Amino acid sequence: MALIVGVNCAFAVTPLIALPDGSLWPPVSLAVGFVFVVRDFAQRRVGHHVLWAMLVGCIASWYMATPQLALASAAAFAAGELGDWMLFTFTRKPFSQRILISSMLGAPLDSLVFLYMIDLVTPVSLLAMTASKLAGAFFVFYLVRRHERADSVFVKSAG
Repeated sequence: MALIVGVNCAFAVTPLIALPDGSLWPPVSLAVGFVFVVRDFAQRRVGHHVLWAMLVGCIASWYMATPQLALASAAAFAAGELGDWMLFTFTRKPFSQRILISSMLGAPLDSLVFLYMIDLVTPVSLLAMTASKLAGAFFVFYLVRRHERADSVFVKSAG
């Protein structure tokens, strides 16, 4: 919940960066990749109750950031969460793979919805925002995968 409010407030105050084609890119989107993964961890821990925390975060963002950012964030998180929900509900893949797959599905969809709702969507801005979100997700995927492999080696050697 706090991450949603924090990211939305950061979007409201951080200047946009002009891309080569003249479109604008919000550099705060680098942090959103980590928020996706935190959401995956939260969903793993509390299940679909994470949706209530996200809703409260979006409502708080309405007052602490801007209404336009809060609505765009809520719609983008809802779109991304649908993919996460399906992935975490219907697959039993290792957690690291679910992080990676859910980020690859959620980042482009989340970016498209968010940028469209704040009137910044262009092919270049969409690609830049999606890539920056995936960078954070790939980093966490790598760390979790490394941890899973270390646990696997430990279990094999202990057995």
